[in-house]
Amino acid sequence: MRFTGCLLFAASSLACTLSASATTRPHYGGTLHVEMRAAPTSLDPADSNQPDWMGSRNLFGLLFDTLISLDEQGKPQPALAISWQAEPGNQRWQFSLRRGVTFQDGSAVTADVVAASLRRTNPAWKVFSEGDAVVIERDSPAPDLPAELTLPRNSIVKREDGKTSGTGPFAVSQWEPGKKLTLAARNEYWDGRPFLDAIEIEMGKNFRDQMLSFDLRKAQAIEIAPDQAHRATAEGRNVKASAPTELIALVFARDSQSPDDERQRRAFALSIDRELLNTAVLQGGGEPAGGLLPNWMTGYEFVFPASADLALARQVRSEIPHTNSWTLGYDAADPTSRVIAERIVLNARDAGLGVQITSANNADLRISRVPLASLDAQIALAELAAGLGLPRPTFTSISVDDLYNAESKLLQSQHVIPLLHLRAAYVVSDSVKNWRIGRDASWSLSNVWLAADKP
Repeated sequence: MRFTGCLLFAASSLACTLSASATTRPHYGGTLHVEMRAAPTSLDPADSNQPDWMGSRNLFGLLFDTLISLDEQGKPQPALAISWQAEPGNQRWQFSLRRGVTFQDGSAVTADVVAASLRRTNPAWKVFSEGDAVVIERDSPAPDLPAELTLPRNSIVKREDGKTSGTGPFAVSQWEPGKKLTLAARNEYWDGRPFLDAIEIEMGKNFRDQMLSFDLRKAQAIEIAPDQAHRATAEGRNVKASAPTELIALVFARDSQSPDDERQRRAFALSIDRELLNTAVLQGGGEPAGGLLPNWMTGYEFVFPASADLALARQVRSEIPHTNSWTLGYDAADPTSRVIAERIVLNARDAGLGVQITSANNADLRISRVPLASLDAQIALAELAAGLGLPRPTFTSISVDDLYNAESKLLQSQHVIPLLHLRAAYVVSDSVKNWRIGRDASWSLSNVWLAADKP
């Protein structure tokens, strides 16, 4: 009798296991509904007239491929190029292309088309084909060229008669610029067909409208503000967040004018309470920033001071015979930036400095927000500098020493004061399976699939 009971229990357990497996096994089909704030009016990753939105970058990743991709550790991996090598000096590189890849219009990917795509984005490069390979020659050593080729603007695009075609996992089936994009899965994608049949993306939606759509089950994946991530988690929502990837910084409109100006900038930087900004304004949605790059990327950000020192700020202020009153600008469409600006004004006042908020474009300094462009630290630093209007650093090697020296030089210029690194956060429906967000806030939707929605 006891033995029979064991057999029945085993059979029951096996049936439950098989049933659970059947409900969780990935399957093809379905349309994923996504909403985002970004509202691009062009789907060409080389269009420099478009703002650098993280949402736009993720759209490009669905439509286009680059020669090389980066893994989560920032290491180059094959994509449209299966191998690459540099000649001594790192000025001439050769990339061997993957065979059998097609564009979304059905035409084959050739070395000539790849070279033409890269030349359009990088007119200063010498790019040409050699058989089934693409050769890139630079005027100076480019040891980090493979990582540079992973930037969205270096996506391989076929341009013909004003239309663009890519090699990505999805193709455009409907496009209303700035409003809506519908994508269809490609059966012939070189890295395997996506599980989803389609993705519908509503654009230009603010955080409030996105959450309303999510609660009404009109959207299955939405963005949320970093300061709302903790609350959303407490409410039981399925929150996916990246590592701290977006830099908020103060950028001066002009270089320091005198030794007193330098001291005033130092006193100002010492007065800012970044910890309070993170806890009170962002509700823990980021991290205080002493450097331009986050610590998880470099391992050395902690050596750049990020803590407020009001006593030292007042001491430095006392050494200045006369201080200037500064105007602080911010993006009026960004409520988070306004609250940060108000806190900074109070911090400055405590140190005896005068700062006033303005909506004018000619402010003495502005709050800027720039997302990290790459998981490669050197490329990320170079793109951050460009986004902040700072001199673009150059590198002769891929060493940490080179990176640290370049970042230190940018900070010592007193042209920029880092404030915070923010996380990107999303709320995702429980019916969306295998949604992963990269450390750099990138989407990976090829392996996402949809389960039946629970009533």
